[in-house]
Amino acid sequence: MTTKEYESYYVPAQSHWPIIGAIGLFLIAIGAGQYVSTLASEEAGWGGWVLIAGIAVIIYMVFGWFSNVINESMSGKYSHQMDNSFKQGMSWFIFSEVMFFAAFFGALLYARTFSVPWLDGAGNNVMTGEVLWPEFTATWPLIKTPDGTTTTGMGWYGLPLINTILLLTSSVTAHFAHVALEQDKRPQLKFWLGLTVLLGLVFLYCQGLEYAHGYADEMRLYLDSGIYGNTFYMLTGFHGMHVTLGTIMLIVMLVRVFKGHFTPKNHFAFQAASWYWHFVDVVWVLLFVFVYII
Repeated sequence: MTTKEYESYYVPAQSHWPIIGAIGLFLIAIGAGQYVSTLASEEAGWGGWVLIAGIAVIIYMVFGWFSNVINESMSGKYSHQMDNSFKQGMSWFIFSEVMFFAAFFGALLYARTFSVPWLDGAGNNVMTGEVLWPEFTATWPLIKTPDGTTTTGMGWYGLPLINTILLLTSSVTAHFAHVALEQDKRPQLKFWLGLTVLLGLVFLYCQGLEYAHGYADEMRLYLDSGIYGNTFYMLTGFHGMHVTLGTIMLIVMLVRVFKGHFTPKNHFAFQAASWYWHFVDVVWVLLFVFVYII
C-alpha cells in the first residue's frame, strides 16, 4: 500500500490590512465626490485633502500588505495549493476590472449611439429635439452641448499616439522580462523590467501633459464639458489610475528582483504583475480606438 502525501496549507493569521484598505477607499470616495462637486466653483473645499488622505492610506495598506505576503513567501510557508489560490484570486480580480471598464465603455457607446441622436430627433423622438433644443445637431465628439457649452475634441495624434506606442512597447518589454526570468537570466531581467517601469512612468507624465493641454484656454476640454468631457476624463482617468497601480506593482517587482527574489519555477508575484500590465495595455488600445479615433 502506498501512503498519499498531503501538502501543508498555510493559513495566515487575522490581518488588519483589509479594514485599513476599506477606510482608505471610503476616504477616496468621499474626497473625490466633494472635490469634483467644487471644481466649477472658486471655493477650495475640503475634498482634495480627504482624497489625498485616502490615497495615502491605500499606499500604506498596499506596501504593508505586500510586505507581509513577501515575507511569508520567502520564508517558505506557501505551498502549491496556496499558489493556486493566488492565481485564482488574481484571475477574478482582473475579471472584475474587465467588467469595470466594460460598464464605462457601455456608457460611452450608449451615449453615442442612442442618447445624443435622440436629442436630435432620431428614431421615435422627433419632437424631443424640436421641443427641447431645436437647433441642436447630433455629432461626435459633442463639441457643442445643447445648453451652448463649447469645447474641442482631443485628436488621436500627438500625445495619445505617443502614449499608445509607449504602452505597446512596455507590453513587449514586460514579456521579455518574463522570458528572461524563466531562463534565469538576471541581467536581462533587470534591464527589461527596469525599461518597462520607465515606459510606464513616461506614459503617466505624457498623460499629465495631455490633461494640461485639454484644460488650456485653446481647448477648454473640462470634466464638465458635457457628455464628451465626462466620458473622456472618466475613461482615461480611471485607466491612468490603473496604470499608476500597475507601475507601482512593477516597481515592487523590480526591487524584489534586485534583492534576489524569484526563481524560474517560483515567481507568481512577478507573473501576476505582468498579467495586470498586459490588461491595462489592452484597455488602452480599446480607449485609443473608441475614445480618440472613432
